[in-house]
Amino acid sequence: MKILIADKFPEGGQADLSEEGFELIYDPELRDATLVEAVSSTAADVLVVRGTKVTGEMLEAGRLSLVVRAGAGYNTIDVKTASARGIYVANCPGKNSVAVAELAFGLILALDRRIPANAADLKEGRWNKKEYSKARGLFGRTLGLIGLGRIGQEMIPRARAFGMPVVAWSRSLTLDRAEALGVEMKQSPVEVAASSDIISVHVALKDDTRNLVDEKVFDALRPGSFFINTSRAEVVNQRALERAVRERGIRAGLDVFEGEPSGGTGAVEDEVFKLDDVIGTHHIGASTDQAQQAIADETVRIIREYEQTGRPPNVVNLAKKSPATHMLVVRHFDRVGVLAAVFDKLKEAGINVQETENIVFEEAIAAVARIHLDQAPSDKTLEAIRSDSRDVVELSLLKL
Repeated sequence: MKILIADKFPEGGQADLSEEGFELIYDPELRDATLVEAVSSTAADVLVVRGTKVTGEMLEAGRLSLVVRAGAGYNTIDVKTASARGIYVANCPGKNSVAVAELAFGLILALDRRIPANAADLKEGRWNKKEYSKARGLFGRTLGLIGLGRIGQEMIPRARAFGMPVVAWSRSLTLDRAEALGVEMKQSPVEVAASSDIISVHVALKDDTRNLVDEKVFDALRPGSFFINTSRAEVVNQRALERAVRERGIRAGLDVFEGEPSGGTGAVEDEVFKLDDVIGTHHIGASTDQAQQAIADETVRIIREYEQTGRPPNVVNLAKKSPATHMLVVRHFDRVGVLAAVFDKLKEAGINVQETENIVFEEAIAAVARIHLDQAPSDKTLEAIRSDSRDVVELSLLKL
């Protein structure tokens, strides 16, 4: 199996893949047209990326069967085209949770103690202890979490260590789970904002989370509150954030933002960083050695399992619900051509097979096939299957 790695990837992970017998093509500088050409010319089976954008043109250029996002979010991958071409898209959820939570708290502390401005003045030879001695502190302040996945959950014990009560909202959060996690459940992001001194966003980018944090959320924040975003820029209405900073004294710490450059280096011209009460980092939430090694290990596991079983773990683009309406159960002798003949009869009847599995009994004399269909076969088709082969022992049709 040939693997194309188009982003920086730990040497240990590369060595592990090579030891597994995979052929590696490692070029972390591939982007846009050069990546399209590489996918085509190398005939790679697997593409591994971190932040690099994977377009439909790339997916259609070669013979890819799996794209691994060496990280959690996969909004930079054209999942729709991948699904249409039968290409698995897998990710590495939860492996960077601690790293992102650590950065989020770093931004909180930096805002409270104005660490970037402190450091900048010292670099310029200015001493202003009187000004920078003004800080409220974190103890007793309420942290509000918007999103309570693995990263959000990692924020909870860190908040507890600082003596901060936590309120949270998530679509999947229940009262029982909130009690188990030690947080107070809120019914909406607006309720979280109204109850918090600091809010931190930890949701994946999906259609229903785009612009989730909007003017209503910022208007609900108390003047002078902190806002942290280490998730995705698109979940926040940045114009509303800028207005809140200018008009309501909100301080913001951002690891992601609207005008973020697509490459590893570039110019930043985003207006948000021209505001005095906004600090930022370079989309580095997952960029610790610990997190990258964990992600590399998970990437190796995904590819290894795919090579061994044909089914990669952590796939994000399988159908949530099969279009199958009926299941045909075929008990048969385990002989050559039995299922091929069944499929031929279904094809003649214009019936599509959605999923199928064949379970073989001990000693491989008999088996049972479970065939999921998009419509019910007629009695005529069922009789044709029965009469076509004496190796078909029994048929039964179930409605799903």
